[in-house]
Amino acid sequence: MLAGTAVILAGGKSSRMGFDKQDIILNGKLLIDQQIQVLHNIFNEIIIVTNKPKLYKTYNCILAIDELKDFGPLGGIHAGLIAAKSQFSYFLACDMPNINKNYIMHMLEIINNLSIGQQAVITHFGNWLEPFNAFYSKDLIPIIEKAHIDKKIKIGNVLAEAQIHYIEEVEARAYSPDWSMFANINTQEDLIKLT
Repeated sequence: MLAGTAVILAGGKSSRMGFDKQDIILNGKLLIDQQIQVLHNIFNEIIIVTNKPKLYKTYNCILAIDELKDFGPLGGIHAGLIAAKSQFSYFLACDMPNINKNYIMHMLEIINNLSIGQQAVITHFGNWLEPFNAFYSKDLIPIIEKAHIDKKIKIGNVLAEAQIHYIEEVEARAYSPDWSMFANINTQEDLIKLT
């Protein structure tokens, strides 16, 4: 086990799924339980950001609740950064089934060699950014809080104000040629494909 913090965002509206994504069962086991099991082999601190903390009262994890209400994923990222002991924390959503330990280790190596002032390690996908399976620094907290005041709810608004180390798609595909490490389960059809 390594030092460091991983944050699972277990909130969200889950409107396309039809039920709360915190309840996704994959291969007979809650997906979030599978994520925690993998992450405990990499990180010594696991934080679950949830609007239903009672679901996790028996878990060996720190629980956090959004302080910035109605702020989408940025509210969860903010809550995770506030709760984290580490300067940089790994973030993923509770509907992402394919954690890639080798890619996490690659990002940790990048963090150890970051230029002063860089606040995140994020992967490019064409012209898009992958906001999860990424690392964020506590230095983003004031930027997120300003975005909340300005009612800028999109992650891209925060990233536009931050100093980011970008991993290019070709580099990331060496770890996940099919890009599955960034996949999430949005619909019941997505879930059926995985079972």
